[in-house]
Amino acid sequence: MDYEFKARLASERSKVEDQFEFEGRKVGRGTYGHVYKAISKDSSETREYALKQIEGSGISMSACREIALLRELHHPNVIALKKVFLSHSDRKVCLLFDYAEHDLWHIIKFHRSAKVNKKIVNVPKNMIKSLLYQILGGIHYLHSHWVLHRDLKPANILVMGEGPDRGKVKIADLGFARLFNSPLKPLADLDPVVVTFWYRAPELLLGARHYTKAIDIWAIGCIFAELLTSEPIFHCRQEDIKTSNPYHHDQLDRIFNVMGFPLDRDWEDMKKMPEHQTLMKDFKRNNYMSCTLAKYMEKHKIRSDSSAFYLLQKMLTMDPTKRISSDEAMRDNYFREDPLPSQDVFENMPIPYPKREFLTDDETEEKSDNTASKVNYYYSCCLLLFLLFIAIIIVHCYYYYYKYYK
Repeated sequence: MDYEFKARLASERSKVEDQFEFEGRKVGRGTYGHVYKAISKDSSETREYALKQIEGSGISMSACREIALLRELHHPNVIALKKVFLSHSDRKVCLLFDYAEHDLWHIIKFHRSAKVNKKIVNVPKNMIKSLLYQILGGIHYLHSHWVLHRDLKPANILVMGEGPDRGKVKIADLGFARLFNSPLKPLADLDPVVVTFWYRAPELLLGARHYTKAIDIWAIGCIFAELLTSEPIFHCRQEDIKTSNPYHHDQLDRIFNVMGFPLDRDWEDMKKMPEHQTLMKDFKRNNYMSCTLAKYMEKHKIRSDSSAFYLLQKMLTMDPTKRISSDEAMRDNYFREDPLPSQDVFENMPIPYPKREFLTDDETEEKSDNTASKVNYYYSCCLLLFLLFIAIIIVHCYYYYYKYYK
């Protein structure tokens, strides 16, 4: 190995800490690692950035996938990857993005709280329409380039704050994204469970091995309903347990309680789903006869004869082959009615949402400790059940031994 060349290369490689100030500016934490608000040390550079520091040593498959895709993808409604920093000494990877002050998770949470406190929030009348149109624009670009996002949820839909991109929507977090033009094997073999729980399409919950871009449209439909009502439409109390089995009784029950149980004529291929037999054993169609999307939305003061409801209905169609595409959705009458969608979702009005707060290490550690406690409790219960099972077997063995051999 040429050690001189290696040393010279290391000295020439740009280091993130030399170019950006980010210590003490943590704004998020997830399974991937930490996100910081970064400011350039170059005083002439006024733009703010988000620095995503990947946890662990080396580059994970998720990070590789995200880097590879984002280097090729360029669209106003898809987050732009500015630079990748590799630190060979501590084997860390940092991704530099444009900084977004808001996301739909925080925006919806703000409106939910305001609704509870009966507080009026002044936003443009076309804000939901503008948000949805830009989300569809970004996902149409991904789909037209043979990319499935596979993890659309409010937290992954960013909204730019004050600045040159004010009020622009950016689809982020492509760690689960996949090319689907010519997969070598079924997508379900590559990743058995995809899409965050509440936004998971029914075909995924029924174990579909070959799924399509319709799973992203279902997730956008869930987000659209949440924007209209400030409540997650398919909220399921049970936690999303990470398992290779996609079937989930409680989540399907929640979907049927809102949508009703699909009739054979509405989804002919449902009987071909791998988990169809389990579904028919666990559920009775008659229990959901009075459940419809129209009833659910009317409870939230969204009329069933409105263009917003008609579009939502097309997105939340149970049969994926009948679900509307992103291109068709963008041409829907909903976007042709006044007020028309805008490129600035805030429409030059003051932004009512608070800026992101910096997280302290104590807060992060406390959350991690709570998670660790839950995991430890889960494993302790499993261990106790296993020991109880062993004890029962031993007792049975002794019983039969004394009964037949003594």
